[in-house]
Amino acid sequence: MEINITLLGQLITFAVFVWFTMKFVWPPLIKAIKDREAHIAEGLAAAERGQASLALAQQKVEEQLQQAKEQAAKIIDQASKRATQLAEESKQQIKKESERLLALAKADIEQEWHAAQQRLRAEVANLVITTTEKVLARSLDSGAQHALLKQSLEEI
Repeated sequence: MEINITLLGQLITFAVFVWFTMKFVWPPLIKAIKDREAHIAEGLAAAERGQASLALAQQKVEEQLQQAKEQAAKIIDQASKRATQLAEESKQQIKKESERLLALAKADIEQEWHAAQQRLRAEVANLVITTTEKVLARSLDSGAQHALLKQSLEEI
């Protein structure tokens, strides 16, 4: 095999081409590849951070939802207790009012009873006087009538 000038020229041209490529073409390509690799790695890291933050946000939402449910249950329980308490207070007020009305009614009945007794005593006294007048066949003067009426009332 003979090495001739053409082969030597091609070898030198190839060597210059490799040197030129390594000196001027290769570094920007490597830099672009590394930049792209860093960008992809950064994107993947951001995606992982996003997923972690999403999971954390979902956990917080679940916690807040649970707290809201607990708070709602407490509010419902308090409202139920307050309703029961108001019902009891109403019952007590109604009972007090009914007792007061019953006492008033008893007092009215007793007052009416005493008034009826007084009217009955007066009627009985008048009947006694009338009967006595008929028996004695005479009318008594007002002083004697009043004394007789008072005595009859005391006897009754």
